[in-house]
Amino acid sequence: MTDNQPAHNERPSVWQVLAGVHRDERTVLVLSALYFFLVMASYFILRPIRDQMGVAGGVRNLPWLFTGTLVAMLLVSPLFSAMVSRWPRRRFVTWSYRALMACLLFFYVSLVSLPESNQVWVGRAFFIWVSVFNLFAVSLFWAVMADVFKSESSRRLYGAIAAGGTLGALMGGVVTSFLVEILGAPSLLLISLVMLEVALWCMFVITGKRSADAATAREESSNSEAIIGGNALDGFKLALRSPYLLGVSGYMLLYTIGSTFLYFLQAQIVDNTIDGRVAQTAYFANVDIWVNSLTLILQVFLTGRLMARIGVGLTLAALPLISIIGFIGLGLTPVLAAVVIFTVARRVTNFAFSRPAREALYVPLSRGEKYKAKNFIDTVVYRLGDQIGAWTNGVLLWLGMGIAGIAFTAVPLAAIWLGLSLWLGSKYRIKQAEETEAAAKT
Repeated sequence: MTDNQPAHNERPSVWQVLAGVHRDERTVLVLSALYFFLVMASYFILRPIRDQMGVAGGVRNLPWLFTGTLVAMLLVSPLFSAMVSRWPRRRFVTWSYRALMACLLFFYVSLVSLPESNQVWVGRAFFIWVSVFNLFAVSLFWAVMADVFKSESSRRLYGAIAAGGTLGALMGGVVTSFLVEILGAPSLLLISLVMLEVALWCMFVITGKRSADAATAREESSNSEAIIGGNALDGFKLALRSPYLLGVSGYMLLYTIGSTFLYFLQAQIVDNTIDGRVAQTAYFANVDIWVNSLTLILQVFLTGRLMARIGVGLTLAALPLISIIGFIGLGLTPVLAAVVIFTVARRVTNFAFSRPAREALYVPLSRGEKYKAKNFIDTVVYRLGDQIGAWTNGVLLWLGMGIAGIAFTAVPLAAIWLGLSLWLGSKYRIKQAEETEAAAKT
């Protein structure tokens, strides 16, 4: 009998009942969930501030901010790939997070010291940077998780780990909603910085814990800390060479195009309906609170069990299905209430189901693909979809389409996305079988 199997006379623990957690996985699971809690709390403190600054800079200028974000991603992604090629995991993860902290300190100084006339441009730069921060910090977290967990454990535990992130996102929204009037937005950046530093130390403990585990983990730990090698363009090359990764790229592209359509529709309605910076910031924070509260419940009680039972493909398909229904509904009833309902439903489905399933797609892959190709897809491809969505939205507005027309335009894209989800699920099962077979031979 192993630690993973309770004795017949043992009653299942709460861990096993809620998330199917084995006894020897508890410590790493808690640390991983705490790590993600802090990363997401750090980001969701910044998100409402970013969204308000985007609206303050002019809704019609948002496509240019999305262009700036894509350019920033094109610059950052090769630099990160170069670090991965030359440094062990602990070092390149440390440098990445500390660089984000330095940027937070820079924006804090800029917001408290520069005159009001320059704040619009600081806000635009902050919008671009937070959009990079979000994808980069979260992508790096999940890459570390893909290095720590195997396919079987990832399907069981990713839901619980994601719940830690959701709780952090909920906390971040609450912090911003309650403290933005008391402390002001600049001071919240320092709270975000501290959380990111603590998250980095969680990563140190997780990797140290894995290194100190039983003898069977020593070789795995050694491999995970080995220098991957290659060059700065490997992420791009790996993503293009693999039909599987091309499919993941397509999934990401269609997801972000739809998300951008919905983001612009929401921004237009908020700008027309809600007056004042503080009220707009509070609105975005309150939407985040609703999203993260519902997501947390689903992740704790349903995500892991659902993904283990119906598979990765059907779990991935939940988000495009909700998107088809939501865009049709928004096209028929283009009002603030419809935007709020669709936004909450779509984001809850993404965080609770599709995101953990999407991250599971990387687990059977090589370390180069986990860090380099994944980072390229999560950053450059993601923001390319933003760019396509932003400028397509602009063209549709120029052609005279309103909210309803833009919403209906997104429906056929969501249908293609649904088919791609099911295809990826079938390919994942093949990759998973190959991983299991390779493990059995060692």
